[in-house]
Amino acid sequence: HLDVMRYFQKVNRRAGVDIAYSAGFSPHQLMSFASPLGVGLTSDGEYLDIEVGEPLSSQEAAARLNGVMADGVEIVSFRRIPDGKASNAMALTAAADYEVQFREGMEPEKGWESLFDAFCAQSRIPVVKKTKKGERELDIRPLLYCSEHREDHIFLQLAAGSAENLKPELVMDAFGAFAGITISEHALLIHRLELYADTGTDGERRLVSLESLGERIE
Repeated sequence: HLDVMRYFQKVNRRAGVDIAYSAGFSPHQLMSFASPLGVGLTSDGEYLDIEVGEPLSSQEAAARLNGVMADGVEIVSFRRIPDGKASNAMALTAAADYEVQFREGMEPEKGWESLFDAFCAQSRIPVVKKTKKGERELDIRPLLYCSEHREDHIFLQLAAGSAENLKPELVMDAFGAFAGITISEHALLIHRLELYADTGTDGERRLVSLESLGERIE
């Protein structure tokens, strides 16, 4: 994550983006990621939040940034968050979609799909979560918004963000314990599809993509 942060700091400078800096003796670019991606995961749903001085059009900003990008990294959208919705991207994040696959030759024995359906149907899924302060038991069922076994992968929609956060690895560990099967730490291919904000009120969840909160700059 820190390497990616440094990469984008250099990209902003090379692209001539008028990015704002913090005050003090050690100024840094005002930039944050909505949800830093774990090591070994791939993603199509990455959001970078920056503050700028002189605004650029969405088209010009994307062209400038992509003109100095390394191969394999691309800005696909550049949007302005209206004042009424403006906030740090990490604070806005409430949920994430993931696609989970087993590496070839590392799949569980035949029949695991029905066990996964039974696992997800539980009203309570207790796990032991390790933190810096030790271990504690946690019911992850309220944080598992959607789970579905599809043709060649598992789809998961999980709580994400600074308030509540559930990693797909923890879900799969819990499934392994439930099914009595061992899932190697290297057996999974995890791909993040999208990140969401929650615009619901009165406790009713209404998820919208972070991109949809913004507007194109003409």
